[in-house]
Amino acid sequence: MTSLRSTHARSFDAAAALYAANRPSYPGELFDAVEELAGRSLDGARVGDVGAGTGIATALLHARGARVVAVEPGDGMAAELRRAHPGIPLVRGDGDRLPLATGAFDLLTYAQAWHWTDPARSVPEARRVLRPGGALALWWNDADCAVPWIGDQDRRIADLFDAKPGTAPRGLPEGLDFRTREVRWVRRIPVDAHLANLASHSAFLVLGPGAEEFFAAERAALLSLFPGGEVLEEYVVTLCVARL
Repeated sequence: MTSLRSTHARSFDAAAALYAANRPSYPGELFDAVEELAGRSLDGARVGDVGAGTGIATALLHARGARVVAVEPGDGMAAELRRAHPGIPLVRGDGDRLPLATGAFDLLTYAQAWHWTDPARSVPEARRVLRPGGALALWWNDADCAVPWIGDQDRRIADLFDAKPGTAPRGLPEGLDFRTREVRWVRRIPVDAHLANLASHSAFLVLGPGAEEFFAAERAALLSLFPGGEVLEEYVVTLCVARL
């Protein structure tokens, strides 16, 4: 991992509580789709949730009956996961060096985490850890920029970071046959919780003082659009599953 990517990846540790409190969860339909594309039920499956963070996906997999082990490299994120989910096993490591037994898992999941790996390392590690017929599931939960106010906000964020608006491209690893599915869902939350969710993203965590000015202006802009103080966030989860 480059030093810049490493800085962004490790930025979450100092903001683990903010992340846990404000990041969106995942809809049940996502896990229905995981089961369909993986070709097996999560109930009773041995699952490694890699880059587990504060355990948002981990806890949902556990609730579906999976025998899940969380894999997380960051000190702060791991501490938050242990605090919130003390009954779920947690091991320290990342996707490039999985601290998991060879051929022991039915499913590996990467919720918002695959892009932090080096596929030249993480793909062989996934192949090593998965049982024959096991599956690799990657997903990303993105705000739906086709919604006008979300698209406008995305352009303001892109201007702030001198980047192109829209979801960043995420190349899937070569040599694997992925099947994909999109799952749409919504949540209604206060404007301040919406801004706190944005603030928990690595780009803002490493931005420094410029973030305060942006969020003050963004809060004013959103309250002019939503005088009731709540926004309806609309999301698209992109799920990619490959059976190995």
